Amino acid sequence: MKFRPCIDLHSGKVKQIVGETLGTDQQQVVENFVSDHDSAYYAQMFRRDGLTGGHVIMLGGGNEQAALEALRAYPGGLQIGGGITTDNALRYLEAGASQVIVTSYIFPEGKLDKNRLDSLVAEVGKDRLVIDLSCKQQGDRWFVVTNQWRTFSDFEVNETNLNELAGCCSEFLVHAVDVEGKRTGILESLVEQLAKWVTLPTTYAGGARSFEDLALFHRLTAGRLDITIGSALDIFGGNLPYSEVIAYCERLDNGSI
Repeated sequence: MKFRPCIDLHSGKVKQIVGETLGTDQQQVVENFVSDHDSAYYAQMFRRDGLTGGHVIMLGGGNEQAALEALRAYPGGLQIGGGITTDNALRYLEAGASQVIVTSYIFPEGKLDKNRLDSLVAEVGKDRLVIDLSCKQQGDRWFVVTNQWRTFSDFEVNETNLNELAGCCSEFLVHAVDVEGKRTGILESLVEQLAKWVTLPTTYAGGARSFEDLALFHRLTAGRLDITIGSALDIFGGNLPYSEVIAYCERLDNGSI
């Protein structure tokens, strides 16, 4: 179990927001935190602390410059997602991204487009591709949501489908949209199932707010999943000390807790 850092970008600024409020006309985006620091500041922090496998997510337009600044500040140390297609994937890799993260592009019209996925794999290689399976719950099942988490796809996150996609990428990133940005605790049922299903490195994001949540996450997943924490960290306006979270995850990982 590794702690994976994140840099979420919205309107060119580093923010922590409630993901479900993105891109709607009816309600404004709920912002948990807007940083006075730029993206490079956080990228340099993560580089200093030796954190790998983190991600930069562009939430809508107007974020490209800030994303590129983060990649240049930590070349080879950050993944990037948000609007990734075959047209721009190589450009971000050449700018310093370790991997590109894709969701909506391969799920047009709410269905997995294998041709698009195959084209992206051919363009960048499976080792440099991460598939984001951000999902929402329906009953006791989870379905990928796209278009800034507004559109349900028909793609269920389950063992069969994860095994199918595993041959096309190097990692999965799974945002639990129902709890993302809400600091209400991890989605226990999802993380427990993911740990049983995945065969690739997989990062979970959503709801973690305390050291107790981290301990529960480690127990439920037997350390098989990595975790991202956003709004709860003190560097993003929360109460959890960033440096202590890193140390705590390391102790969980090496069995000293």
